[in-house]
Amino acid sequence: MLKRLFSLFPSRSGSAAAPHKQTKRVVPRDQHSISRANISRGALSAMKRLHAEGFEAYLVGGGVRDLLLDGNPKDFDLATDATPEQVRQLFRGARIIGRRFKIVHVRMGRELLEVTTFRDSHTEAESKRDSQQADSGMLLRDNVFGTLETDSARRDFTINALYYTSKDFTIHDYEGGLEDLAKRQIRMIGDPETRYKEDPVRMLRAVRFAAKLGFSIEPNTAAPIAKNAELLGQVSSSRLFDESLKLFMAGSATATFGLLREYQLLPHLFAQTHAVLHAGDAQAERLIENALINTDKRIRNEQRVTPAFIYAALLWPAVAKLLRELVVEQKLSAPMALNQAAGAVVSQQLAAIAVPKRFLIPMREIWDLQLRLPNRNGKRAFAVASHPRFRAAYDFLLLRESAGENFDGLGQWWTDFQATDEQGQEQMVKDLGSQGPRTKRRRHRKNTPKPQA
Repeated sequence: MLKRLFSLFPSRSGSAAAPHKQTKRVVPRDQHSISRANISRGALSAMKRLHAEGFEAYLVGGGVRDLLLDGNPKDFDLATDATPEQVRQLFRGARIIGRRFKIVHVRMGRELLEVTTFRDSHTEAESKRDSQQADSGMLLRDNVFGTLETDSARRDFTINALYYTSKDFTIHDYEGGLEDLAKRQIRMIGDPETRYKEDPVRMLRAVRFAAKLGFSIEPNTAAPIAKNAELLGQVSSSRLFDESLKLFMAGSATATFGLLREYQLLPHLFAQTHAVLHAGDAQAERLIENALINTDKRIRNEQRVTPAFIYAALLWPAVAKLLRELVVEQKLSAPMALNQAAGAVVSQQLAAIAVPKRFLIPMREIWDLQLRLPNRNGKRAFAVASHPRFRAAYDFLLLRESAGENFDGLGQWWTDFQATDEQGQEQMVKDLGSQGPRTKRRRHRKNTPKPQA
């Protein structure tokens, strides 16, 4: 279907840096594959309500893109000429969120829709209340409202600037998004370097979409990324955390990580991880790769994935390196060295990405349990196995073994321990004592005086 759409239109010429031009293309119902049966009931109802009140309303962005790619969109976003205040009045319980970029959250049953008002160029702003730009070029506020045409030009990538309306079931394409879908490429609308300076997160989005869809990044879109990567330092740490979840929890974390390294974005997200990998630590590279592969598999199988485990894997190489240095150079005990190393690495990481405590705490527990898992004598094995984070720590141990660390069969021991009954577990612990001589602790007798004769 995409090839048929592509053949309907002449190819565009010129680079992405050329003056921005639009060519309106409206694709009728009988020439595209989108069916209402694949659109959520909430999105259709919201469009119908807006149309009934005399407003324009379109599905836009990833929902339209994925429908055309025969995907199954999880979320549907709407664009309309109704202002945020008008949208809020139309839908009970709707909330306006965001200052930099106002959107409306509309609840339709169990479904949460994001509804945005058509944007115009920030240069058309009448006051700083509507639009504000930093000296670096970054947009601090972008709430200048416009038309469907101007909204399309304000989108980031062409494949995200496709609009579908249930009013006459047509697709509207002003930026050549259909061509780029057919070419399987990510292309920025307008001058890429200017657009990255307006919002540096667009560099992460380019990488994420390329990894998720298996697309290439169009050369003009890719060229400025590495030299502008440091602009990510201007983005709030809390926003970068939200973006990191999208990068690593969309089922394409392995490919995403590779592109982050290729386009030199990783040092500005995980500087300590980059330093270890850049130094040539092959074991660290295998650990992270295996963790990301495992994460992708779990997401595809619709299994639970927690950011705590992903962050534990991404930061562990830096923690382990510092831990070894503290033990060797400062002669600290392993628990004390781990505590100091973990604290230092986490503190530095938080300066870039604001990981919430609800993930930091279990991440630290996964690390701490790595020192407790080898200690299985007596009641220790049962105490460790009852820890709320045991399963994650056990998986992490297997991950470390798969990366090449040798623990003399420790991972298999814990695998067998979980597979047997309580009597078998007690026997396994008992057998540990017979595997080698135990060092007896010398008892110090109290220096009591001898009775006098």
